[in-house]
Amino acid sequence: MKKINKSKNYLLLAFLLVIGLASCNKKDSYLGFTPGTGTPTISSVRTISKSVVDSSLTTSVTTYSSTGIATTVTNPNYNPQVTAFDSTTATGNLGNYYAIIGTNLGSTTKIVINGVSVYFNRALNSNTSVVFAIPSTIPYVQPQPNTIVLTTLSGTVTYKFTVLPPAPTIMSVSDYDFTAGSKITLTGKGFASVSAIKLKATGDALTIDSQNDSTLVVTMPKSAAGESSLLFTYTAGSNTNAQATSATIFNDLDNAYTVFAANNFQNGWGDASWAHPSGVSTAASLSGTASIVASYPAGGWQIEGWANWWPGIAYSADYKYLSFWVKGGKATHTLVLVGDQMVGGYSQVQNANAYAAQLVTVPANVWTFVKIPLGPPSTTNVNLLNFWANGATSFQLGFFLQGMSGDVDETMYFDEVAFLK
Repeated sequence: MKKINKSKNYLLLAFLLVIGLASCNKKDSYLGFTPGTGTPTISSVRTISKSVVDSSLTTSVTTYSSTGIATTVTNPNYNPQVTAFDSTTATGNLGNYYAIIGTNLGSTTKIVINGVSVYFNRALNSNTSVVFAIPSTIPYVQPQPNTIVLTTLSGTVTYKFTVLPPAPTIMSVSDYDFTAGSKITLTGKGFASVSAIKLKATGDALTIDSQNDSTLVVTMPKSAAGESSLLFTYTAGSNTNAQATSATIFNDLDNAYTVFAANNFQNGWGDASWAHPSGVSTAASLSGTASIVASYPAGGWQIEGWANWWPGIAYSADYKYLSFWVKGGKATHTLVLVGDQMVGGYSQVQNANAYAAQLVTVPANVWTFVKIPLGPPSTTNVNLLNFWANGATSFQLGFFLQGMSGDVDETMYFDEVAFLK
């Protein structure tokens, strides 16, 4: 059952009641008004509603310590509210509602924006207004006609109106990790209007190699960032400096501690697997020509992993995440991440005995990015990976696959394994 947005409908009806009251006469027409028979005219387009975040609507929480000392934390309001907004505009955003204001509009039969027909509800019409929403199918990449063409039983009128591009939005990426000079492909929408991109954390500029509205290929900069979102500058109508921040976060491997990157083991790490083939393989790679291959024989209770016997990796509060790419085998599996200094050690920790941060779901036959938050050695938070629970320096990192009835021989691949700062 489709959910009805009552608040938006109330706004539309209230708006129409105000602007259409003078023309409403149910005696004259089954429509509730008498449509004008003259040539239609458009005097303006108005925005009916907008979403507003009221910064004054904060909430406060007060807690007391064991000694009775009060601490108050004020939380800002991030929840937008839909409010009436009768404002004349020459531009529109996808998904928003607008009203065409004019004369002789009561017999409107068709609205076309940039060559595409737009649905409108005739029950919301009056002789002086027509309400419509801009669907996502309206083209916005320039050049476009940038017009509304409205047709009635008595004629047609054209009005200048520009549909704004959506803010650049990333839906998928070729890689979340980067090094200086590496190329990443962004897939999404709203990219045709992008004029510049920077790492938001540092302001370092990315180079745009190619772009259309759904795809951007960029070269990543040299940076001091550990991780960063992207800051897009783009053109929206007359605003040539509109900006939007990506929800997607990118990790700078140049500033990370890497176990495997650039097609080989790094920082003294090497293969410490039991089954073969293992170690470096050119059979698959996420970003280069090689990755780590791990073999899990059918029915086995097996740990496949890597070691750095000297000097190992010492705990540092600078390490915020353990991240890696993993390509699954023939079936979806859950691996248990283990380390020699973790609770349970470098051993066969069954799924039922593992805590949440250890469990890694690996879908079959696709590359999956995994980013696990690290905790201090004292943490008891099951969602943080306590990699140094039993010692300040760790020497082993591996993945245990619990055997079960019906297993087949499995091969998995790991790439860009890193402790991120």
